[in-house]
Amino acid sequence: MLILIGFAFLAGLVTILAPCIWPILPIILSASVASKGHKRPLGITLGIMLSFGFFTLAISYLVKLFHFDPNSLRFVAVFVIGFLGLTMVVPALSRAVEGFISRLSSYFGQRSKQGSGFGAGFLTGLSLGIVWSPCAGPILATIATLAATGRVTFTVVLVTAAYVTGVGIPLFIFAYGGQSIITRTRFLSAHLGRIQQSFGVVMLLTALAIYTNYDRYIETKLLNAFPQFSTTLNGFESDSSVTRQLNVLKGVKPVKYVDPSQGDLFNANYKAPDFVGVTKWLNTDGPISIRSLRGKVVLVDFWTYTCINCIRTLPHVTAWYDKYKDQGFVVIGVHTPEFQFEHNTDNVLNAIKMYNIHYPVAQDNDYSTWNNYNNEYWPAEYLIDANGVVRRTHFGEGEYDKMETAIQDLLRQAGQNISSPLSNIPDQTPEGEQSPETYLGAYRMEYYYPSGTLRTGNREFVLAKTPGMNSFSLGGNWDIRKHEAVSGANSELNYHFYADKVFLVLRPGTAGVGAKVKVFVDGKPVDDTNAGSDVKDGVVTIDSARLYTLVNLHGKPGAHVLKLEFETPGIEAFAFTFG
Repeated sequence: MLILIGFAFLAGLVTILAPCIWPILPIILSASVASKGHKRPLGITLGIMLSFGFFTLAISYLVKLFHFDPNSLRFVAVFVIGFLGLTMVVPALSRAVEGFISRLSSYFGQRSKQGSGFGAGFLTGLSLGIVWSPCAGPILATIATLAATGRVTFTVVLVTAAYVTGVGIPLFIFAYGGQSIITRTRFLSAHLGRIQQSFGVVMLLTALAIYTNYDRYIETKLLNAFPQFSTTLNGFESDSSVTRQLNVLKGVKPVKYVDPSQGDLFNANYKAPDFVGVTKWLNTDGPISIRSLRGKVVLVDFWTYTCINCIRTLPHVTAWYDKYKDQGFVVIGVHTPEFQFEHNTDNVLNAIKMYNIHYPVAQDNDYSTWNNYNNEYWPAEYLIDANGVVRRTHFGEGEYDKMETAIQDLLRQAGQNISSPLSNIPDQTPEGEQSPETYLGAYRMEYYYPSGTLRTGNREFVLAKTPGMNSFSLGGNWDIRKHEAVSGANSELNYHFYADKVFLVLRPGTAGVGAKVKVFVDGKPVDDTNAGSDVKDGVVTIDSARLYTLVNLHGKPGAHVLKLEFETPGIEAFAFTFG
């Protein structure tokens, strides 16, 4: 983990070069020269480090505990920064504040350290740390995701501390150096009063920009002017050793597949866990247990109906069941929902009908069976022999021929006469480069441009024309919730993707059935050459909560910018997947 901590420190160190930090540099300089206090730059720096680190790790806990809108913290920053700016513009107010602090210090029996400036600088830094959103690379995005989902460990705290320490060093050099240049240059020091008043105006304008969200507009404009800057700076975080350690931090276990050269189909050998805590059994007359299936070969398939990887796997699973069900083969589909609306039994029944699923399905709404199997993936398959022993596992798509061969072998071992050839169903598993699964809810968000993540709350956004590769930008009004983003007035979304097909989980929400979203690729409405199956005349109509196919490049994957215009407020968008 030392490698990850080192890279986190370096990532923070180079943040000073990223456009995301440029808008706060003038206010840092302004606050530094508010007085000749030599400790003021240190106070500002430590305030930013402490505030940003604390709220990054603790905001989800604070919201759960006190039930407040985290966006309201921006108003605290507006007040503090605005008031400090006002004291710089009005010298009489500054003297009154200093006198109050002096009397307060005397009351508590402490000597007033006038001139150090540490306290005022620290307060300014705390306020800036609340509103600053750095250009997040993989490391900071992972930290924010783990914090949002309540998985803050000691290691996460250490990595965060390394990052903010890296950020703090160049910020302190900038703040202290700027103060020294202005106060020690004879010409500038002679006009220090006027300079301080000018910087006070800068702080007041900054407070106004934060209040009106214009700071985000400035940030987006800078990123549009330097579209590849953040991507280049964060590129070194994609080192393979860093990626492996981030996966460990997130609790992602490496997936082990059978080595094809060994010809061994069976990679497991342990007693099959049972089905527990099932909300409802579908497609069957009553509950089923592993014990009741003894003597049969069983395939347990974990799926959820909006998962594109599961959808591409289902034709193979359903074909195996229909082909071998009369020879002692059983499939149990365990539907474990990813999103809240997938808990609805009617939605699951519609999916069962849509995908021609004839085998029993356990509705695992509370993740009881999922946890009993120690499962972590959609889709995931556990092949169990006639003695109730798990003999083969497979996670994700592909290797369908191996799974069917294993099914045939276990059926033969159970006394069945199996001689039929393997099923001839095309393997639609994507090959080559493609954009990652991208969540739009705050709890699992990683690819928002430029900051990686967002906190929950309703706010206005400024759309970036060309976000960084594999990232998305928002425009107009959006309500960011835990698991979804809800459209408001003039809502837009841009995604810079690399793929052949683009899918998005959508729900009508308060917009109602029939809500519409316009779809564009590279600035032009989609047409017959690139429209997904759910798009008609450049528009997708939201008829239910499900996965929608937005773009189909017909086997010609490439880098493009998808733009979505939401015509109706209230549409809920959950996650992008690609093919």
